Order: sequence, then C-alpha cells, then structure tokens
Amino acid sequence: MDRLFTLLKSLRGEIKKSRAKIWMRAFLFIQFSLLFSVYFFRDIGRGYFRWEWVALVFAAFIPIGFLLSLIVPMKADAELGAVTFSLDKFYLFLIWFLVIAKLIIGRIPPFTPEADFIMASIMGIMFGRLGGIGLRVRRLKLQHGF
Repeated sequence: MDRLFTLLKSLRGEIKKSRAKIWMRAFLFIQFSLLFSVYFFRDIGRGYFRWEWVALVFAAFIPIGFLLSLIVPMKADAELGAVTFSLDKFYLFLIWFLVIAKLIIGRIPPFTPEADFIMASIMGIMFGRLGGIGLRVRRLKLQHGF
C-alpha cells in the first residue's frame, strides 16, 4: 500500500510540471481539432462555411488565446526544478461555454455558420493559449536555470 501511495505521489508531482500539462493541453487541442474537422468537412461540403473562413477566424482568435495565457497561474519550483502551473478556471469556463453554445446553435440549421465560427474560434483560442503558455514556461525556465 505504501508503494502505491509513493507511486501516486510521484505521478502527481510529474503531472504538476509544465511539460506534462503542456502535453495534456496539446493532446486536447488535437482531439478538438479532429472532432471539429469532421463538422467542418460536413458543413463546408454542404456550403454553410468555407475553409478560408475557418483559417481567418482561427487566425483572428490566436491573439486572444495568447492573451489568455498571461492569466495562467504559474511559478518556478526550485525543489522540483521545473515550472508548475494550476488550472485556469476562467479559460475552462470559456471553452465549455463555447462548446455548449456550439452544440446548441449547431442544432438549428440556419445557425450552422455561427456554430462553425464558434468552432474555429475555440481552435484559435486553444492554439494561441498553448503557444503563449509554452513561451512563458520557456522564459521562466531560462530565468531560473532549469
């Protein structure tokens, strides 16, 4: 039992580190990308949306995601020799709100383009935030010599 407790404690310590959290966020971004791509192919094939619009909305929301990365609580932990950060509740609420809005709006045929707009904006926010977090972690690691 003690061995299991030690293993779980060590796993928790690894998950707190920035590398693990960045990989988890990247995995979520890939999952959302794959799921939303199915919707994009369907809606674009039916003429509701265009790939150019997807790219434009995606690119327009990257700076918003980048700005959201600035409010992620993070710190350099000298004992772990790594940067750690905690859950950003505002971002979590925002993404869930947008996903639920997309699911509801997507059920109303005249609002399909708006649902696609929301999907592209979610992707842009997630991508920008992931990049911003990566840059902040890199800067903190360099500052503290990790």
